[in-house]
Amino acid sequence: MKFTLLVVGRTLQKHFLRGVSDYTERIKHYIPFETEIIPEPKSAKHLHEDQQKEKEGNSILKVLRQGDVPILLDERGKEFRSVEFAAWINRQMQTTNKRLVFIVGGPYGFSKKVYAAAQEKIALSKMTFSHQMTRLIFIEQLYRAMTILKGEPYHHE
Repeated sequence: MKFTLLVVGRTLQKHFLRGVSDYTERIKHYIPFETEIIPEPKSAKHLHEDQQKEKEGNSILKVLRQGDVPILLDERGKEFRSVEFAAWINRQMQTTNKRLVFIVGGPYGFSKKVYAAAQEKIALSKMTFSHQMTRLIFIEQLYRAMTILKGEPYHHE
């Protein structure tokens, strides 16, 4: 099984890049993990919100493969405590043999087609985070889940 974080647009701020890189390397000690970047649509600033979501959605759907399990990181998704998320990840690892693809959409969220393709939605919080921060928070939580599953001291109750 592979884990993929699929994101729309690049992270340009160096402090986020360092954090994402650090946690990505840590995660790779436990599971196969990669981040895949979908470029923002051309002239995104001139597109209406629905047009931008549609273009981003088409790009997201093109990247998904047969057998992938698409999971949206979405404010309306299910919330977990870290230990619950680790247990959820463990169940996924036991029942899925393809890719778990966690998806961070663009600034306006996801198109209807992407929502229809998703098998699950997960919320990182009831609060709103920048898309750059969402990437870092998710990767840190995935790393935390791995350490919980291995019984390592990173996470404290």
